[in-house]
Amino acid sequence: MRDAGGHRGRGLAKTIDWSLVICWLVLILIGWANIYASVHSSEPSSIFDWTSRSGKQFVWMATSLGIAVLILFIIPPRAYEGLSVPIYLAVIGLLVAVIFLGIEVKGSRSWFEFGPIRFQPAEVSKIATSLLLATYMSQLGYRIGRLKDFILTAIIILLPMMIIVLQSETGSALVYVGFIFMLYREGLSGWLIFMVGMAILSFILTLTASPFVAVLVLAGVASMCICLYSGRFKWWIIICVPLIVLFAFLPKILGSFAEVPFIAKIKPLYVLLGAIGLSLPFVAFKAFRQRNTFTHLAIVSLLAGIMLVFSADFLFNEVLQDHQRKRIEVLLGMKEDPSGVGYNVNQSKIAIGSGGFFGKGYLNGTQTTYGFVPEQSTDFIFCTIGEEWGFAGCSFVILLYVFLIWRIIKNAERSREGFTRIYGYCVACCIFMHLFINIGMTIGLMPVIGIPLPFLSYGGSSMWGFTAMLFIFIALDRNERKYF
Repeated sequence: MRDAGGHRGRGLAKTIDWSLVICWLVLILIGWANIYASVHSSEPSSIFDWTSRSGKQFVWMATSLGIAVLILFIIPPRAYEGLSVPIYLAVIGLLVAVIFLGIEVKGSRSWFEFGPIRFQPAEVSKIATSLLLATYMSQLGYRIGRLKDFILTAIIILLPMMIIVLQSETGSALVYVGFIFMLYREGLSGWLIFMVGMAILSFILTLTASPFVAVLVLAGVASMCICLYSGRFKWWIIICVPLIVLFAFLPKILGSFAEVPFIAKIKPLYVLLGAIGLSLPFVAFKAFRQRNTFTHLAIVSLLAGIMLVFSADFLFNEVLQDHQRKRIEVLLGMKEDPSGVGYNVNQSKIAIGSGGFFGKGYLNGTQTTYGFVPEQSTDFIFCTIGEEWGFAGCSFVILLYVFLIWRIIKNAERSREGFTRIYGYCVACCIFMHLFINIGMTIGLMPVIGIPLPFLSYGGSSMWGFTAMLFIFIALDRNERKYF
């Protein structure tokens, strides 16, 4: 086989990364077996019965195989770059249309229904976003540090994310946060990742402690970062640490003078904000003279964090839905509700914990057999693995995902084309976020937000979406391996 330039290409067996294909096949078979285990006591006994979830999943698997073959052997790999814009616009149209024309499932209007088939556009939106990101960011002259390029990149990510939020599909929207790791690989400052982490911490501290504690932590972290970056850590220890300690005990100090009317009206938070406000002009002036961009970023981040602290209550009570608020409250220990909102997670942890090291055996899980865990074939499929396969089975499944993500990243790094590399990182980020959030919520480390485990959870949209996403990358990688 020769290309247009007369160079001899390699055959099929040497160009396809069969390790990724085999890993995909093993995962979907494990998922199919565990879907049957989760429904065999309440649905027809045959795993191939098309009226049961296991039978329907077999259909999704067969059609996914067809999608894989279509992507690998029919669609030219070069077509994805040219079609990325119309695909993205079409998916955006579907995301908007489903809000008005879709059906509501468990409070989320994110599904189209065509007879016995349900389709969720959010599952394919990740593919469309990844393709457009790869197309735009691989253009000659693109620099993520340039304001125009950064804004357009952010719009590509945030547009479908915000529309999915309007569908009340918070879990699918949260996956888009994972693209930040791809942006970091392509040159984005690690400061943004740090800011996201601090924003999450500030939100949690505001809800669980107080706005005063959240602002105090933000001020301490911002001052430490500035001193570390400028090489003045000694100054931070001598001046900032005593001030942080002083402000930490300020509520108790003021409380001891509660009988004095003037002092009793003083709020520690306002004292802290005043101190920060008075010091900011001095720090900003010093940064301007030294042309210290990092300090400017630290100041902006601190101000943004303070704004988030004061808006946390509004976001929590007005933006989030009632069931989402309750799940966060249970997760953070603000409320105990083992028989209500916390029921799913509590039963899931019981199922996983009861499995021990080697599990109870296939189809022998009591939590699974008697249906104690709702949605066990979809969002909570991992607890079936934990109960029947034990720690060993859970470790094996997680290692499969780790290998899958590692192999995608390795192939992406080896790629000679920016489009393939960026798209590969997008795929790895999406799979990682689904893995992290899904397993995290089944063991009580994340709120229950309804997100499938890739290739394992029941559902046609999820199976088709992740299969297409993965095999597009395999096809792009194969196209490069032909001649290199």
